[in-house]
Amino acid sequence: MSGVPGEAARASPGRAAHASPGETARASSGARRDASGTGPVAPPRRPGPLRALAAAVLRSPRGRTVLALLVAWAAFEGWLSWAAPAKVVGEFPPDRERVHVLVTLPFAPERFHVLVFQRFGRVSGTDGNTVEVRGVRRTELSRLARPYWVDRVEPLKP
Repeated sequence: MSGVPGEAARASPGRAAHASPGETARASSGARRDASGTGPVAPPRRPGPLRALAAAVLRSPRGRTVLALLVAWAAFEGWLSWAAPAKVVGEFPPDRERVHVLVTLPFAPERFHVLVFQRFGRVSGTDGNTVEVRGVRRTELSRLARPYWVDRVEPLKP
């Protein structure tokens, strides 16, 4: 013991042998004090569950890998959505809700591609790298152009 009043009380709250009455009351209340011993100190903040989870993910190599893959996937999806309206070219009739389109691919379409296009309208045929889709809603043109394997969506010439 150094002989400083209240030191014994701070060292062991249950034993206040050499403390003044005021220090004994503070020591027995269990309240933490700041460095000067005069004011209360807030208890240390524990991180919330999301912050603790994020810290655990960033510490783990597997977590960082999964996080990087999620970011890459989100960036790819964002790029698809951003690029889709630019693939719709040409003048579509303004007075019609449903239009006939010619979808151009960078390769000859296979059964899978035809089935995807059938979700948007009636596939009336293919010619080389293009697919004719009839009865597509104007509001669905960007969704039709969204896949990365679609090069261009244009109106079908009558």
